[in-house]
Amino acid sequence: MTKRMVIMLLAVAVVFGGIFGFQAFKAAMIKKFMSSMSAPPQTVSAITAHSSSWQPTIEAVGSLRAVRGADLSLEVAGVVDSISFNSGDDVKEGAVLLKLRSDDDEAKLASLQATAELSQLTLDRDLKQWKIQAVSQATIDTDRANLKNAQAQVAQQQAILDKKTLRAPFAGHLGIRAIDLGQYLGPGTTIVTLQALDPIYLDFFVPQQAIDQVRLGQSVTVRIDAFKEQTFAGEISAVNPKIDANTRNVQVRAALENPDRKLLPGMYATVAINTGAPANYITLPQTAITYNPYGNTVYVVDSKPAEAGGKPQQVARQTFVTTGPTRGDQVAILKGVNEGEMIVTTGQIKLHNGSPVLIDNSIAPSADAAPTLPADR
Repeated sequence: MTKRMVIMLLAVAVVFGGIFGFQAFKAAMIKKFMSSMSAPPQTVSAITAHSSSWQPTIEAVGSLRAVRGADLSLEVAGVVDSISFNSGDDVKEGAVLLKLRSDDDEAKLASLQATAELSQLTLDRDLKQWKIQAVSQATIDTDRANLKNAQAQVAQQQAILDKKTLRAPFAGHLGIRAIDLGQYLGPGTTIVTLQALDPIYLDFFVPQQAIDQVRLGQSVTVRIDAFKEQTFAGEISAVNPKIDANTRNVQVRAALENPDRKLLPGMYATVAINTGAPANYITLPQTAITYNPYGNTVYVVDSKPAEAGGKPQQVARQTFVTTGPTRGDQVAILKGVNEGEMIVTTGQIKLHNGSPVLIDNSIAPSADAAPTLPADR
C-alpha cells in the first residue's frame, strides 16, 4: 500500500511539474517574442527646415476708387434732344455729352437779349441828351438800372440754357449710357458714369498701433483677386489725420499707376506695406505645428542606427518651439528647430517620442507664402 501511494504521488508530481513547466516555458517565449516586436512605422509627410528672407510688412484690405469719378446728371428737367457719346468712350474735359430740348429757353433768351439791347440804346441816347441838359440825372440813373436788370435777366436765362447741356467735368472714361434719345429726364437722373482711371486710388485701414510705421511716399504692393498672378506697385499718398473712434483704425490712401486700366473703382484689394529691413527666419508649413495650451511642438525625424542584422530606422522626436510671424501658409520658427532638420508636416496625431516613421511626401501640405484660391473658385 505504501509503495502504491509513493508511486501515485510521484506520478502526480510529474504531471503537475510538467504542466507548470510548460506554462513557464510558454510565458518566457511569449515575453521574448513580445520584446522582440516593435511598433510598425507610421506614414507621415516631412519637410527639411530651411531659412528664408522675410520682409516685415503690414497687411490690410481696401477698395479701389478713381482719382476723379462722378455719376453725371443735370440740374434741370427736360427731354433728351441729342446724345454726343457712346458707352465706353474716352472723353476730354469740357466735351459736350448730351443736350435737352431747349427751343423755349432759346426763344426767351433772344427776347431778353433784345430787351437788353434796347436798354443799351436808350441809355446811349439819353447820355447824349444829358450833355445838353435835355434830360435829368434821374433819367440817366433809371436807364442804367434798366440796362443792368436786362443784362442780369439775359445772364440768368443763359445759365438756365447752359444747364440743359451736359459737359464732361474732367477727362476720363465713360461707363454704360443709362438714358435714350427722346427720354424725359428729371433733375438728378443719372445719365452715365465718368471715371478717371490713371492713376487710381486704393483706400484701406491700418490699426493705430501701426501708424508710426506708415509714411507718405512709402511703397506698397497690391494684389487683386481678378489678377491672381500679378502684383501692382504704388505708394502712400495720404494718411487721414483722424483715428476712427469706433474701430481705432486710421484710413490710408495709396496711389497706383494704371496705364492699361485693369484696375477699376470698387475692386477689393489686399495691400502689403514694407516696414523695415528683411530678416532671415527658419520657416515651416503651419500644419507642422501642434498648438497646445502648454506650448507649441513639432516632431523632428532622427535617424536611428541599425541594430544587428537590421536596417536603419527613422524615429520621431517631439520638441517645443517658439513661433514668430506668419506669412500665408508659412510660420517663422524663432527657437526649437535647426536648419536642415527633417520636420513632420502631417500625421503628428499618430506619433509619440520614439515612434518609427516612414516618410511619404506624395501628398504634402501647402507652404505658399501668398496662397490664392484655385482658378475654378
